[in-house]
Amino acid sequence: MSAKFFSLEALSSSFKVLSKPKSTSSLQYKFSKSHATHFKFQKYNSSLAYQLGGLMSNTVLFFQFEGTLLKSSSLFPYFMLVAFEASGFLRALTLFLLYPFVCLVGGELGLNIMVFICFFGIRKEKMRIGNSVLPKFFLEDVGIEGFDVVMKCGKKVAVSDLPRVMVEGFLKDYVGVDVVVARELRVVGGYCVGLMEEMNTKGLESSQILGDGKPSNSQTIGICCHNKFLHQQLLSQNCKNVFLVSEAEKRNWKSLPREKYPKPLIFHDGRLAFRPTPIATLAMFMWLPVGFCIYFIRFIVGMFLPHCLCNPILAFTGTITTVSVQPSSSNTSANGEDQVKPRGRLYACNHRTLLDPLYVQVATDKSLTAVTYSLSKINEIIAPMKTIRLTRDREKDRNQMDKLLSQGDLVVCPEGTTCREPFLLRFSPLFAELTDDIVPVAIDVQADMFYGTTASGFKFLDPIFHFMNPNPVYTIRILEKLQPSDTCMFGGKSRFEVANLVQNEIGKALGFKCTSLTRKDKYMILAGNDGIMKESR
Repeated sequence: MSAKFFSLEALSSSFKVLSKPKSTSSLQYKFSKSHATHFKFQKYNSSLAYQLGGLMSNTVLFFQFEGTLLKSSSLFPYFMLVAFEASGFLRALTLFLLYPFVCLVGGELGLNIMVFICFFGIRKEKMRIGNSVLPKFFLEDVGIEGFDVVMKCGKKVAVSDLPRVMVEGFLKDYVGVDVVVARELRVVGGYCVGLMEEMNTKGLESSQILGDGKPSNSQTIGICCHNKFLHQQLLSQNCKNVFLVSEAEKRNWKSLPREKYPKPLIFHDGRLAFRPTPIATLAMFMWLPVGFCIYFIRFIVGMFLPHCLCNPILAFTGTITTVSVQPSSSNTSANGEDQVKPRGRLYACNHRTLLDPLYVQVATDKSLTAVTYSLSKINEIIAPMKTIRLTRDREKDRNQMDKLLSQGDLVVCPEGTTCREPFLLRFSPLFAELTDDIVPVAIDVQADMFYGTTASGFKFLDPIFHFMNPNPVYTIRILEKLQPSDTCMFGGKSRFEVANLVQNEIGKALGFKCTSLTRKDKYMILAGNDGIMKESR
């Protein structure tokens, strides 16, 4: 099929952007009959949206992923994420030091060098980064202009320079593409050898993509970059019209806002909390020696000094901790005298890092016992508070927690696992049936360089990465104690109602959205298991 090529500079000239009122922010794409090979911007209105929806749903789109969706033209950040998550600092440093040479040779050779550095020697079952780590960074780099065009088309075929393992999960889960054209990595004996197979372009005719239900008025278009000649050839085989995106145009694109994500970004893995551009990566490697020294100071201070001394010292090293306590949650009576209670108080908090119970202990200035589902042996030994491991046997865990409450105050994270994004996972209702003295605790954590949590890595490194951040931020809000009428024993509520109430109260305090997702959901998405196999790490 012969194709006509159009630059998106020319395409932009046919995008007649009308002046819009301040209340209007949406732009829609219309296939112009007067310019049969061009798109045209028009302001949104309900009748126009109806017409556009019917027309674009019959369009088959072949597009080059990096050129059509991503604002940045550099692939280095994504390969740095792969290198860091695959083997840590050493492989990441190797990629960083060789990147000037990669830029010098450029093109296909430079791409192959980065693939070799990042994937050589990696076990096949560990290559889940395209599902667990990269989607977050892809979404943050998506341009809303290209995204709107792609999402309006009915059938989508994505072509990518990156290995399939890096892009297929994101393109199918978040963009809804029907076919991903990308190269496979060569695997020998279960290990990647760092080489890519040749791209297979067979069977990509638009008639086969549409299947038997091909509409009579369907059309096939393509979008790719100016400098991607091979992609232009591929698209010209299937598309009558191919639009070319220039780098100058992409520099003016706006980032896709979070509320326009095709689906919420709830789970993601990986240690790096920033986009590892070359400059940002250089800053990270320069910070590492200082960061490790600061971690060591913070660790020693937190382990051996009382709270009244360690808090100002930790603040001096850059940690930011904010504590707010509602007066009704204090353990005093109306006349100010300490209440004599036969059993301890239960603090139920959401879970951001494994340090949550420790920060609750600091905030309450009490000696607490923490119950956990997954804590590494190393962290269990060095923890400056009493920790008890749960067995996931409901009766055994209930008896254990009941015994601990008879001995003193208890802190528990009913979610059972951490969540980085502003969402709350389902709260296990076990804690609700143990006592009526329940205090919700809302916790939020901000990291500027490293995440202190992992689903597929070594959990004993979690506090190290957290305290290596230049300015780790912890916010603890001790909320009002549950009213007797809202509990199981005095209020007659079910344990599920109480657990949901605590979840909702914490969600309101933090501005987080409550979900019914569980620990198993998280680990199946990020690590491909139920979350129990990794507990010993």
